[in-house]
Amino acid sequence: MSKECEAIHVLARNLERHYFPFAESHIPSNGIYILFEKGERGHGGERIVRIGTHTGEDQLRSRLKQHFLNENKDRSIFRKNIGRSLLKQSSDPFLEFWELDLTTRKAKDKYSHLIDFEYQKSIESRVSQYIQSNFSFCAFEVNDKAKRLEIESKIISTVSCCKECGPSRSWLGCSSPKQKIAGSGLWLVNELYKTPFDASGIEGFSEFIKG
Repeated sequence: MSKECEAIHVLARNLERHYFPFAESHIPSNGIYILFEKGERGHGGERIVRIGTHTGEDQLRSRLKQHFLNENKDRSIFRKNIGRSLLKQSSDPFLEFWELDLTTRKAKDKYSHLIDFEYQKSIESRVSQYIQSNFSFCAFEVNDKAKRLEIESKIISTVSCCKECGPSRSWLGCSSPKQKIAGSGLWLVNELYKTPFDASGIEGFSEFIKG
């Protein structure tokens, strides 16, 4: 998978790069985003550390704001995973409460009395600061939902199966309590090691990206 993974890295690096704060007008309404992280290198340049998309129509920009701006770990698994690593890295016992999902009314009623929400807010702020300071991304348009999910899965599989790029020793994800993150070098637990692009598939993907 190394040649295919390298090709994906080159294609992604050649797309318009977005940094926080990013201009929404430069981001497609529907598509896939690819994240890079400061200090992470692979295939002769910046290493891909996350690939993501969205399911709702015209929700790519909203999804990115959930990651970069909206301080709610239960609406962004990416934020939740960054927080997990920060807390695990410092052996913070609050990790136990960070894991709780308070999205539903039932969960709020059951767990709210256990949580120091002021402290949780401070962790959310740390997560935002880390993401905004350390990540950049490119994005490309894919309007069909089924196609988005297929391409996302194949990119994730191709990068996770590559033996020639991986995390640095100082990568925050190495502290993740999620072994799939620490092991893969990606801020992901789903779609790893599934069906990657083959040589002809990566050629078709390249043509798709270049329009």
